Amino acid sequence: MYNRKLIDLFNKRYKKSKLKSEAINQAFKERFISNISEIKAISDELYGNSNEDVFEEILNSIFSAYQERAPDLKKLDLEKEKKDGWFLSNDLAGMSLYVDRFAGNLENLPKHLPYLENLGINLLHLMPIFESPEGESDGGYAVSNYRKVDPRFGTLDDLKSFHKELRKKDMYLMIDIVINHTSTHHEWAKKARAGNKKYMDYYYFYEDRQIPDQMELSMPEVFPESSPGNFSYVKELDQWVMSVFHNYQWDLNFRNPEVFIEMLNNIFFYANLGVDIIRIDAPAFIWKEMGTNCQNLPQAHKILQLIKLCNEIASPGMAILGEAIVAPAEIMNYFGKGRFATHECDFAYNATHMALQWDALATGDTRVMMAAQSEIMGKPLGTTWLNYTRCHDDIGLGYDDAMIQQAGLDPYLHRTYLKNYFSGTSPNSPAKGALFGVNPKTNDARISGTLASLCGLETAKAMGSNEIIELSIQKILLMQAHSFFLGGVPMLFYGDEVGYENDYTYLQDEAKSYDNRWMHRPVIDWSKNELSKNADYTEHSVFSGTQKLLKIRKSLSVIADKKNLYWLQNHNNAICGYLRHSDNQNVYCLFNFSESEQNITFYVLGEASKRPAKLKDLWTGKSIPIGHDHENLHFKPYQFYLLTEQ
Repeated sequence: MYNRKLIDLFNKRYKKSKLKSEAINQAFKERFISNISEIKAISDELYGNSNEDVFEEILNSIFSAYQERAPDLKKLDLEKEKKDGWFLSNDLAGMSLYVDRFAGNLENLPKHLPYLENLGINLLHLMPIFESPEGESDGGYAVSNYRKVDPRFGTLDDLKSFHKELRKKDMYLMIDIVINHTSTHHEWAKKARAGNKKYMDYYYFYEDRQIPDQMELSMPEVFPESSPGNFSYVKELDQWVMSVFHNYQWDLNFRNPEVFIEMLNNIFFYANLGVDIIRIDAPAFIWKEMGTNCQNLPQAHKILQLIKLCNEIASPGMAILGEAIVAPAEIMNYFGKGRFATHECDFAYNATHMALQWDALATGDTRVMMAAQSEIMGKPLGTTWLNYTRCHDDIGLGYDDAMIQQAGLDPYLHRTYLKNYFSGTSPNSPAKGALFGVNPKTNDARISGTLASLCGLETAKAMGSNEIIELSIQKILLMQAHSFFLGGVPMLFYGDEVGYENDYTYLQDEAKSYDNRWMHRPVIDWSKNELSKNADYTEHSVFSGTQKLLKIRKSLSVIADKKNLYWLQNHNNAICGYLRHSDNQNVYCLFNFSESEQNITFYVLGEASKRPAKLKDLWTGKSIPIGHDHENLHFKPYQFYLLTEQ
């Protein structure tokens, strides 16, 4: 909506900036004018239309960020814009890693880039690298300085040097920003603890337990075992502060516009380091409201929309990932709704589908997975998923009970079975995992463990059975293949590419022993990774299989996320499949999640398009003649097909 007053305000500020009249700045001007009315509307909605200072501060932040942006990044912004959704490409494949546990520090990281290139990785997600107090870091998510690299990893100059090496190889960078809370060691928290009223207002402080007790009635606990409750007592002030995650992480108060401005400037700081994707940690929690569960509130979405609009003006080449690990229907909202569709988060974690893959693997039954697709398929065109089988976090079973019931199963008994299966307490389960975040009040729990150990490789090696080892590797590749060819960007977790098993040494570290997620966060032994070159080892089987899957993916333009996925219907619950289609190509991706041999009729392949006479399996290279409707395509245990027309 055109607003003359706002345009005059912009022109006044633009003239003051003394930006040269050149094409690149004209594009900035056009982006600004296009978004300024929406920025004002959201700012007014959050902070009141009488608070003109907030709006002007936002404008000043955008101008400053753009002026500080390096010319090569501005040029890259325009190049990305011309690609019509650069992050939707089938060419992208990522890996998430802890710098210290993968390479020691940032200075050592570049020497491992050839290894990642050889695998097929061109997007790196560096787990939190900014300053965080050892012993109270929550894996780096308790940030004490948003603009200083933790000395354990190196310096800001090391990060800049590493980014230059990435750029030389046409590789992309993703890093985290934690906007929901800070460490108690952050400068703001220290000043708040000292009684500075300005900085106390950056957080949620209460003089007694009256309001916290009321809020606790509707707020769930995130870490009921290690950090019960949502508030912590601050002895120096004789007050209570909101601390939803841990008592050393104080929640920021986004009702205070100064907090928003501070975090917006930090986001721009990361953008101007050349970050391609910024991962906003825990966005579901960033607005708190009495009488609610303080998650997924409308104002949290408004904050994200405001961040996105500002980013689209000053640094449009940086995409935004919202780490919202919430119920399936709620996840969809983080892509934006209505006029903000595709203008909130560009990426979201496909957490629902990740968990449902594990459900299918444990049960040999894909019905619950299929029941969830009506929700997941609602993602708007122009946004994309980040698909994964494992990450640094636990596996939550957060999908809806209704999805389990639709499959004809009892939700409580089904979830109990899954927890027993993956924690290895079921008599016939080969999985080696552990329950995390067990809530004694609700019996809810999540699951820890590496991809390999949860797929049975650790157990198979202990048994010394080559047959079972091969079956475990087949499960690993089945899980990876299923996520690689969905609509979205695959994100491997480091170590999974060579089949790292659970690391139990975390039990000997007092700062980690309470958190069994460290069992799937290994310290890389590069002599083990070297075994990926030797065909006699499981490391080679897992690495070469993963490498081959990524190579196939990059060869198929139809795998780019153009909202071109169609789930195939069949009458065998052990098998699921989807068609990736375009005008020029169809790829049928079919997966047997059962430990036994299975069949589907060729009729399935003609459901969504004309059935071809012959298909080629890109995984094995074999040609498969397609028979009559009633004839069968045969699957071995955990076998998958990637079929394309010849």
